[in-house]
Amino acid sequence: MRNENLWAPWRIDYIRGLSDAKDADPAADADCFLCDAAADGHDTAALADRLILLRDERGLLMLNRYPYTNGHLLIAPLDHVPELSDMTADQRTGLMELTELATRLLKTVLNPQGVNLGMNLGRCAGAGVPGHAHMHVVPRWNGDVNFMNAVAGVRVIPQDLASAYDDLKTALPSLT
Repeated sequence: MRNENLWAPWRIDYIRGLSDAKDADPAADADCFLCDAAADGHDTAALADRLILLRDERGLLMLNRYPYTNGHLLIAPLDHVPELSDMTADQRTGLMELTELATRLLKTVLNPQGVNLGMNLGRCAGAGVPGHAHMHVVPRWNGDVNFMNAVAGVRVIPQDLASAYDDLKTALPSLT
């Protein structure tokens, strides 16, 4: 099937005029789970409860509580910043270093056949927390998208969060 474009240049003025208070004021995200996680410091019980695998000066490396698939990781700076351009050079570098570590960790523990990396910047891009930029690292396997999603509208996630956390946390020290 071939898709064709329908050009509607008169809509650009409308699009430019759109405003979302939370996007306009990133500080409006009062309930930022990433900031809450960063504020926990190095309390081992709190880190485990929030599924944080690593917290250091580079940022947070944690399991996504609402994963696309098992091993779906999030990486975020410690500071509440909405855009890459709002991060310092050190924060952007730390984000990529943790992303590389997360990719190695997933390849070591879960043996995926591929990995998706992505950021959703801004609410209309799909950001659940538009004020706190973060990277998604999602392991992928051949056949991981199957008939269940198409027929029943559900994803089959073959591992629970607690065992995924334990497996990843156990392997992490050998990679750092």
